[in-house]
Amino acid sequence: MTDVPEDTGPVKARPPKGAKTQLRVGRLVKAHGLKGALKLELYTDDPGGRFTPGATFTLQVPESSPWHGKPLTVREFRWMNGHPVAFFEGVDDRNAAEALVRAILWIDADATAEPSEPDAWYDHQLTGLDVVRDGVSVGRVIRVEHLPAQDLLIVKAGEREIMVPFVGAIVPEVDVDAGRVVVTPPAGLFEDLDDEPDEDAPHEDAPGEASADDGAGDDARES
Repeated sequence: MTDVPEDTGPVKARPPKGAKTQLRVGRLVKAHGLKGALKLELYTDDPGGRFTPGATFTLQVPESSPWHGKPLTVREFRWMNGHPVAFFEGVDDRNAAEALVRAILWIDADATAEPSEPDAWYDHQLTGLDVVRDGVSVGRVIRVEHLPAQDLLIVKAGEREIMVPFVGAIVPEVDVDAGRVVVTPPAGLFEDLDDEPDEDAPHEDAPGEASADDGAGDDARES
């Protein structure tokens, strides 16, 4: 999942033509060097297209930040030792870069447009979908949560909210037109596992039953 927007409601609610939604495309994770560069955590499969010089982002920062309510414009984007690094207008030294660490970068996009990347969906497309396991509906997606490691589908199943990792091994199929996602969860994700018998525990025979060693074993030894 990449370029994921904020939750905008069930998938059946079609936004009006021209409506905008916010897409999260990156997070500033660490100052790099002394000239204001910042390492990026990317939430897009097209960093070269998103971070072109002149590209401008809305910042998610605390209200106390001097950058609150201000846009951030890319001056240069490059890869350094395999890491994405960007320089921004007005960020000319390490102190200025440190003030932006942990800021999240958002852009405006047409809420009616389809994601440009394969196997990518907006949150509003996923929210409200039925969750189907072995042909049976087991819940409904109520929101999407975005963590650094992976995205999670939060599924309402009865009175429970279940966090389903949004990875191909567990969510092999998303069919927005059919209004469903198919899941193949590991045991215990949607139901409590029964206590397994302890194979190392001593076995007690039921009253009136003889074990395999009783009697027959003695007869074998006597013969």
